[in-house]
Amino acid sequence: MLEVDDLSVSYGPVRALSNVSLKVERGQLVGILGANGAGKTSLLRTISGLVRAKSGTIRFDGSDIGKTGPERIVRMGIAHVPEGRGMFPDLTVRENLLAGAHTRRRRGEIADDYAKMLAMFPSLARREKQDSSTLSGGEQQMLAIARAMMSRPRLLLADEVSLGLAPVITKQVFAHLQSLRDAGITVVVVEQNAHLLLKMADHVYVLRHGRVELQGSAQAMSSHPELTKAYMGE
Repeated sequence: MLEVDDLSVSYGPVRALSNVSLKVERGQLVGILGANGAGKTSLLRTISGLVRAKSGTIRFDGSDIGKTGPERIVRMGIAHVPEGRGMFPDLTVRENLLAGAHTRRRRGEIADDYAKMLAMFPSLARREKQDSSTLSGGEQQMLAIARAMMSRPRLLLADEVSLGLAPVITKQVFAHLQSLRDAGITVVVVEQNAHLLLKMADHVYVLRHGRVELQGSAQAMSSHPELTKAYMGE
């Protein structure tokens, strides 16, 4: 479904990604691990069209999207949950959710999906008319995921979903991502919580200094000595 080949990204003289290649199969949940500054966020932002690559290719369902704008990429079926959630703080939960459907025109389908999101995230239904700034961190993260899903993506990119959340809330958010994968949505998750990511992912890539340092099935990676030493303190 998604193929990234020899992708390099720079911000002026600073190289963020160097010859990164990865592949995401349809229906998988793929994890991207790495320390701060490893290039994880730059990778997702480049895939979603927010950053232009210096070199390399990005293909989605066989189409080269490396020079495609963000709105067109959303229309093609890729949604991005950004690091920090990207709420519109002065808009209500309802208004934030409907903003996620801005590329769509069929009101009946939008209404159906809106109802599905409230059913999937009951805490959002209880706060439907509240400004998003009044939500807890966990509720804001769930709203960010639900808002992305309102575009009806086939591929969901989720960046640092556990950032600033209590462990119990993190598990709830991860459970929602697993449910989306089980429903047929392909998911790419950038994360620093190796323990949880290895439990839920099908395949894992580890970035270090903008390069892919390790990659393999989650099962194989969970016992990889370099990964366990670096991320699990073993």
